[in-house]
Amino acid sequence: MRLKYLLSLLILCPVIVSTANALDIKEVVNGTFSPEHITSMTPLADGKTYAQIENGGKTIVSYYYRNGKQCRLLFDAEKTDGEKIERIDDYSMSPDGQKILIQTDTKRIYRRSASVMCYLYDIKTRELRLLTKGGAVQSPIWSADSRNVAFVRDNNIFIVSADDLTEQQITTDGRRNEVINGIPDWVNEEEFGFATAMTFSADSRYLCWIRYDESRVKEYNLDGYPYKYPEAGDDNSCVTAHSFCLASKTSSQLQVPVAKDGYMPRIKPVPGSPEVVVYTMNRQQDTLTLNAVNLETSHSSILLTETSDKYVKEEVVEQITIGRKYIVVPSDRSGRMQLYLYSHKGECIKQLTDVAGEVTDIYGVDEKNGRVYFQACSVSPMNREVYSTTFFPSKTTRLTSREGWNSASFSTTNEYFVNIWSDRYNPYVYTVCDNNGKVLKTLVDNHELREKLEAEAMPSKEFFSFTTGEGVELNGVMILPADFDKAKKYPVILWQYSGPGSQQVVNSWRLGSMGNGALYDTFLAQQGFIVACVDGRGTGGRGAEFEKCTYLHLGQKESKDQVEAALYLASLPYVDAARIGIWGWSYGGFNTLMSMSEGRGVFRAGVAVAPPTDWRYYDTVYTERYMRTPKENAEGYDDNPINRAEKLSGSLLVCHGTSDDNVHPVNTYEYSEALVQANKDFKENLYKGRNHSIYGGNTRNHLLRQIFQFFRDNL
Repeated sequence: MRLKYLLSLLILCPVIVSTANALDIKEVVNGTFSPEHITSMTPLADGKTYAQIENGGKTIVSYYYRNGKQCRLLFDAEKTDGEKIERIDDYSMSPDGQKILIQTDTKRIYRRSASVMCYLYDIKTRELRLLTKGGAVQSPIWSADSRNVAFVRDNNIFIVSADDLTEQQITTDGRRNEVINGIPDWVNEEEFGFATAMTFSADSRYLCWIRYDESRVKEYNLDGYPYKYPEAGDDNSCVTAHSFCLASKTSSQLQVPVAKDGYMPRIKPVPGSPEVVVYTMNRQQDTLTLNAVNLETSHSSILLTETSDKYVKEEVVEQITIGRKYIVVPSDRSGRMQLYLYSHKGECIKQLTDVAGEVTDIYGVDEKNGRVYFQACSVSPMNREVYSTTFFPSKTTRLTSREGWNSASFSTTNEYFVNIWSDRYNPYVYTVCDNNGKVLKTLVDNHELREKLEAEAMPSKEFFSFTTGEGVELNGVMILPADFDKAKKYPVILWQYSGPGSQQVVNSWRLGSMGNGALYDTFLAQQGFIVACVDGRGTGGRGAEFEKCTYLHLGQKESKDQVEAALYLASLPYVDAARIGIWGWSYGGFNTLMSMSEGRGVFRAGVAVAPPTDWRYYDTVYTERYMRTPKENAEGYDDNPINRAEKLSGSLLVCHGTSDDNVHPVNTYEYSEALVQANKDFKENLYKGRNHSIYGGNTRNHLLRQIFQFFRDNL
């Protein structure tokens, strides 16, 4: 669950609005100021080169890490034999580097899933062949020996020979809204963050997958489209794990213990082993178990277990790294997310890291040299750095020196990495480094965008912190008009997301209510607003206690902290305390409503986009991770915007897409009814056929203009 603003002013509190060189909302959304990225960067098997899509999706080119020079042209859509395609949407190299799966004609399904037309390309012969005559497929994957490709079509799994394109159907029980093989159902895809639920074993002898029986899951009809969506407390899919032996052509159910209402959030191969590891979680999500499965016997044994007194974070599931000899596990058991080294017998050998802040991502594990590469916020919660730590003894080295937000993509052998750096003032810079952090070459520096922005009236973006009335120190950022004058009084717009583990106050180009260099917030600042954001309790980067203190009571502490943020801003001499607004999207919309009905009435106006309004309407995995079930925690569920409707203070605009598969529009419909019965005035915009992101055609431009005009008219 995730996402995320000239002024009609009071005569008594005039603000001079400068529109010279000002942005236009259309420029914010149409890509005029979009940064340059390296598209679909893929580390290649040799460890010396990487590949990327170029020429508007026409070519795939490989480059040397050591100097950034071109190595070879791997694919050119205009120079293929056999089939022809217009452009590449995505691609997947075969493990031996001889063939490429080319994906095109992509049609989005949910947040991470899509159907694609898939082609098989032989680099040596330049022959392009349609992978299957059966039409579009989902989640195509290679076997480790590069001889086969598996994919899902119509909820069933197929395997195609990469040599002669012979196709065999592996499952036959897949049926829409009943049984799914090899790809997750809606709630598992959305909340466990993956779109492929199958893998070949490392020896390529078996294909293994997760099967989802969603026949008992509640069906939701969204604008005439029925799909399965389990709301908090409802039945989930029943999950089982299965294997197919390519030699004997027989299938088996893997004997992995899982509760009837439990989860299987991953299935992974074990490098150098015929085994696979199946992850299981209980419904409360406070216990994660890794089960090692012998594919010859289908029997499993517990490899390791990670527990928490509240919940095991989704990041733990995503970032566990299984090697040939060791397993690296992120855990917040010490109060801060750190890395732990395990053996394949499940023994915790040692705590690998003890960085001052938290480990936030794992990039690679070099077992040969005993080294792990990772990202952490060790200097400040607002920044990120790239580090390495040796196994024996543990010694941590910082590999990036620039303050700001550093992330990395490592080569397959971990000899090199591409560092992607930005800060709140500078768009992304891509540099190639060796594994000691030495910069070898700059690939992209976005100098043209920087020059473009210098011609605009760009605001300052200043970090600040303050202590609330409850004694909690919070971090924030303030975006000030370019012609800011401390002697004047300004209206303020607070934006926030506030969801568990999220961060909006970041020293990164993704800063801002809409990301992308805070361009929408810059637009608002250019119209005379101060735009601010405060990360309250429940957000990430500050340890388990700060993040998990909202457990069982979502919205209570978060809304208090936004009210405290408004009170702090109101105390500043250049802020008009009578003209403070708040807005947010998704969880941020929920917390906007909670904050405006918190009781202290500090907000004159607010905008809630796609807000959950009663967690009973939201999905099982996300909601129960933080709230348990409605039966277990009725009191926590009862404190919601609908039940707070009578306390709403300030002018309100609510916006929602009628085809929102994530936060269903019923949330807004029921909240609107509660406001009507509470005799509260409000405005409401519905966007026909739009999903949770509310985009397409002129939609995003229209939405952002409505938000701006609402704050202009009310602040």
